[in-house]
Amino acid sequence: MADGLRHAAAGSPVRAGRPGGPLRHPAAAPLATLAAAAAASWYLYGTDPHQGGHWLPRCPFNWVTGLLCPACGGTRLAYDLLHGDVVRAFHENALMLVVSPAAVWMCARWLYEGLRGRRWRPVLGPRAQYALMGVAVVWTVVRNLR
Repeated sequence: MADGLRHAAAGSPVRAGRPGGPLRHPAAAPLATLAAAAAASWYLYGTDPHQGGHWLPRCPFNWVTGLLCPACGGTRLAYDLLHGDVVRAFHENALMLVVSPAAVWMCARWLYEGLRGRRWRPVLGPRAQYALMGVAVVWTVVRNLR
């Protein structure tokens, strides 16, 4: 076609075969995320979030309500883990510490599949989504009762 578009069955335009380039490779997003995480970890390693006066964002939920959200303490938890203090990390946010191996596994799988040239996206069914939401709500209530 002269305009470089072909039409799908439903009539919506779709770009005709254009070369993808390096930014469209399945590994581009996980590698960029890994680089950003490494840079953030490098900055966080030298910045103690337990002390005030650093450029670290405050939780918007906590700022507005004064309550702890399910992720509050995540930055301090990451700092403590970078310094090998697992007990202190547990006290910052126990749920995030327990869930972090699953998050690391999902990121590793995303990178592995991307490097093999395949796109991967975790899919949670409705029951799993409701379970995660329920755990987050219960965790929020429990940690704010103290």
